Amino acid sequence: MQRISWILAAAVAIMVVPFRVHAQSAASAPAPPAAQAPAQPAAPAPSPEEAQFLKNAEVFARKLFGWGPDFQVKLGPLSKAPAPDYYIVPVLVTFSGTSDTGVLYISKDGKTVIRGEMFDTSSDPFAGNRALLRLDGSPSRGPADARVTLVEFSDFECPHCRQLYENMKIILKQYPQIRVVFKDFPLVAAHPWALTAAIGGHCAFVQSPDAFWALHDGLFENQELISAADIWDKLLEFVSQPGLDKDAFKACMASPEAKQAIATSLAEGQALSVNSTPTVFVNGRPVVGGDPSAIQQYIDYELGLHQGAQSASPQPGQPAPASKPAAKPAAKP
Repeated sequence: MQRISWILAAAVAIMVVPFRVHAQSAASAPAPPAAQAPAQPAAPAPSPEEAQFLKNAEVFARKLFGWGPDFQVKLGPLSKAPAPDYYIVPVLVTFSGTSDTGVLYISKDGKTVIRGEMFDTSSDPFAGNRALLRLDGSPSRGPADARVTLVEFSDFECPHCRQLYENMKIILKQYPQIRVVFKDFPLVAAHPWALTAAIGGHCAFVQSPDAFWALHDGLFENQELISAADIWDKLLEFVSQPGLDKDAFKACMASPEAKQAIATSLAEGQALSVNSTPTVFVNGRPVVGGDPSAIQQYIDYELGLHQGAQSASPQPGQPAPASKPAAKPAAKP
């Protein structure tokens, strides 16, 4: 898995992974271009009581995680947690110019701190994620009315995304009834040609979904042969096919609309707390790193939910269920 803020990995290892229920911006993720970033309303200033609460929480968090004076720590603003006696407390940590985000749950009396996740058992724990995922207007494979949808946030230059690309070939053969939606999340600080590749993918998709998938496959298949110096030539090579207007493709590559499309995809991922690639959502359930065993486990579970209410035998006109893959280890919690 390609982490964005590897410098902070050891310092915030407890905090950077599990924050999925309450969506927030991943401060370490590449931001949309400044001129195109959506304006964010300023958070209201905390009351004196809240300010003291956050100050006390910061003192404890620094002690808990070993954050010395070289770490800049910002907590807040406070919001309601699923448990009525607790606050959700966002945490922003910066070290040597690199930032990461997380969440703590702190009791309203300030005496108890919980790290990890908190769920409301009366609601679907992944409904919030699904509400934030935009399925239309992005490249996709599989039936539009699929019972299981995988949304993949990916970076064409990321080696772990290349491995997921190989694994997805197998998964799609085993589960032809699922839908896969591709989202761009280029890690521009680490990968010099990832943003150009993402823009190229968007411009290919504007003309033809088939052209996008030709480019998608070409980029991953030849990842180790591509450089920042030749990415333009490679893009034109991978989208070469009858009917594609290369002049329109080049014009799109230079357009602000194409850059904005990638900024929008990045913002969507950040709202879902995506901070590494690949990250896959299976009907809203996150799989950080794109582990194929976890993806298959969640697909099986989601298909089972739908099939449990139906007869074991397919109805006339319906395809038979895909055969179950070989036994695999359970996904890590």
